[in-house]
Amino acid sequence: MSTPPGSYQLTDATGAPSRDAPWIFRTYAGHSSPRASNALYRAGLERGQTGLSIAFDLPTQCGYSSDAPIARPEVGKVGVPINSLDDFHLLFDGIPLERMNTSMTINGTAMWLLALYVALARERGVAEAKLRGTIQNDIVKEYLARGTYIFPPEHSLRLIAETYEYCVDRLPEWNPSNVCSYHLQEAGATPVQEVGFALATAVGLLDRIKARGRIDAAAVARCVGRLSFFVNSGIRFVEEMCKMRAFAELWDELTRERYGVTDPKLRLFRYGVQVNSLGLTEPQPENNAWRILLEALGVTLSRKARCRALQLPAWNEAMSLPRPWDQQWALRLQQILAYETDLLEYPDLFDGNPAVAGKTASIVEGARAELDRIIAMGGVQAAVDAGYMKQALVRSMTERMARIGSGAQVVVGVNAWTDGLPSPLTTGEDGGRFSADPAAVDDALAALAATKARRDPARVAAALAELTAAAKRGDNLMEPSIACALARVTTGEWADALRAVFGEYRAITGVDGQSLELPPAQAAALRARVEAFAAAHGRRPRLVVGKPGLDGHSNGAEVIAVAARHAGWDVIYAGIRLAPDDIAVSAVEEDADLVGVSILSGSHLELAAQVIDGLRARGGGDIPVVVGGIVPRPDVARLEALGVRAVFTPADYDLAQVMSRMLDVVEGAAA
Repeated sequence: MSTPPGSYQLTDATGAPSRDAPWIFRTYAGHSSPRASNALYRAGLERGQTGLSIAFDLPTQCGYSSDAPIARPEVGKVGVPINSLDDFHLLFDGIPLERMNTSMTINGTAMWLLALYVALARERGVAEAKLRGTIQNDIVKEYLARGTYIFPPEHSLRLIAETYEYCVDRLPEWNPSNVCSYHLQEAGATPVQEVGFALATAVGLLDRIKARGRIDAAAVARCVGRLSFFVNSGIRFVEEMCKMRAFAELWDELTRERYGVTDPKLRLFRYGVQVNSLGLTEPQPENNAWRILLEALGVTLSRKARCRALQLPAWNEAMSLPRPWDQQWALRLQQILAYETDLLEYPDLFDGNPAVAGKTASIVEGARAELDRIIAMGGVQAAVDAGYMKQALVRSMTERMARIGSGAQVVVGVNAWTDGLPSPLTTGEDGGRFSADPAAVDDALAALAATKARRDPARVAAALAELTAAAKRGDNLMEPSIACALARVTTGEWADALRAVFGEYRAITGVDGQSLELPPAQAAALRARVEAFAAAHGRRPRLVVGKPGLDGHSNGAEVIAVAARHAGWDVIYAGIRLAPDDIAVSAVEEDADLVGVSILSGSHLELAAQVIDGLRARGGGDIPVVVGGIVPRPDVARLEALGVRAVFTPADYDLAQVMSRMLDVVEGAAA
C-alpha cells in the first residue's frame, strides 16, 4: 500500500494498517503566577495530559516586565507572568523536562522564552538534545490577527531564522516555530485564506533561512522537517477535514519541489490544533460543548490528515478563562475519542470519496492561487507591509458578521432558537467563570524585586551589552540570550535592549476601504439618525475606537469601526496596544462624541477607569465611553459605576442594534 502525501506510514508486520497512536493530549493553561500554574500543570498531567501547552500573560508576550506601567493591568490575566529564569524554575518545579513535550504560545519574545527553557535545562543538568516541544514563534500572524509583535518584520523574521539555526543540531527534537493559522481563522479567514496565508508564511521563513547561507543544504532540509503548524478547526467539520488534507498535499508538493527535500519523513505535514474559539457563544454556553466535539472531529477523523497534538477550549471560554474542572471536561472528550471509540483502528476512511476529493481539490486550487499571489508581491513580508493580508482578513470577518446579523449563518442560541432554559452550568456561586487571583500582581512584583536584589548587576550589564553588540553585528542571538537568562536578566530588559537596536512596529489596521452590509431597513434607519445628528450639530457623530493595554485581539474593534463608517459615523481608529492616556488625548483633540473601548483580556475595569480618568484630566469628562469585550455580568454594574454608558459582550452579535445603542448614548449626551 503506497503512503499518501503528507501521511504517516502506520502498518503492522503484515503490511496492514496498524492502530494509529493517539495524538498528544494538551490543555492550554496558565494564569496568576508561576506557582499556581505549576499546580495546574501537575494536576493536568495526573489527569492524563501527555503534553503541556503554556499560556503566557500579555506583558510576557509583548516584552514587558510586570513592573512596567503599561503591563500592570494585564499581569497574570490571560496567562502566567514570566519575568526571569527564577520564574521558570517555579513554573516547571517537579516536571521532568527530559520527558516532557512542552508547547509555548509565544511569538515576539519566542527566542527569549526558548532561551529561558534552555537555561533551565542547563541549570538542572538536562542535556539540551533531550528537550522536546514547540515555540509558536510565528510573527506574521501577529501582524495580521493577534497583535503581540514587538519589532519590525525584518528583525522579527531574523530572530525566527536564528532560532532555527541554533536548534537544528543542538535541539533536534524541538520545533523552532509552528506556523500558526489558528488565529487567521479567528480573525475571519476562509479555509483558502488560512491555508494560503500559512503556507506563504512558511515559504517566507524557509526562503530566508536558505538565503542566509549559515547552514548547509542538509540542515535546511532538517529545518523543513522541524517546521510544524498550529491550525484551527471550525464547526464545518467536513470542510475542515478537507482543509487539512489540502494542507498536507500542498506541503508535500512545496517541500519536494521548492526545497528539494527527498526524505518523505521530512516532508510530513505535522500539525497541532486548538479548535475554534471564535464560534463559542456566551448565550446558551452549554451548546459550546457540542461545538467543541464536532470541531475536534474535523482534525481526527481522517487518518491521512490527523493532528499530532490537540488542545480543546472549554465550554465557558466565551465568558472567562476555564476553571480546572472545565479543562478536565475538555480533556476527557479527547480521551474518550481516542480510547473508547474505534477511530484509531482503521486506515483513512475518506480516501476515494468523491465529495471529499472535490472539496479538497477546490481548497488546494484556491490556496495555491493565494500563495502564488503573495509570492508575486515579493513574499509574505511584502504582503504584510502592503496591508494585503490584513485587509483580506478584515473583509472576511465583516462578511461573516454580516451573515450572522442577517441570519444567513445560523448560530444556535444567538440568532436562532434563542429561547432556552437557564443553563445549570452557570448557576454555581462563581457563575461558571474563572476569577484571577487579585494578589497575582503583588506576587509577581515581589518575585521580580527579589530576583533583582539577588542577581549580580555586573553580570547583568555584561550580558545585556553582549546581546546589544551581537544584535548590531548580525550574530545569532540565541547564545547571548541564554547568557542573559542565566544572569537573571528580565523579560523587559531583554526586549528593551533589542528595541534600542531594532525599533518597534505599528501594524496596518486594515479597516480603510472596507464595507459592511447591514440589513437595508436597519441601515436606512441608522443613517437617518446620523443625518439628523449632523443637521443639528453641523457634523456627523465622531467615534474614537480604542484598544487600550496589551490585548491585541482586534477583530471586535475593527468590525465596529467598519460598521460605524457604514452607518455614516466619522471614525478614528489607530490600531492596538494604546496607552489609555493616548486614547483620551485622541478623543479630546478629535472632539469625539463617543469613545468605544475594546478589551478582551479581563482588564476592562482597570483600563476603562484609566480612559475615563484621562478624559476628565484633559477636560473631556463629558465625552461618553462605551466598552465592548468579554465582560462577566457582575462587572457590567461595576463598569457603569465607573461612568461607562453602555457595555457590549459577545451576546451582542447584531451590529445594527449595537450601532443603535451607541447612537442612543450620543444623542443622550448631546441633549
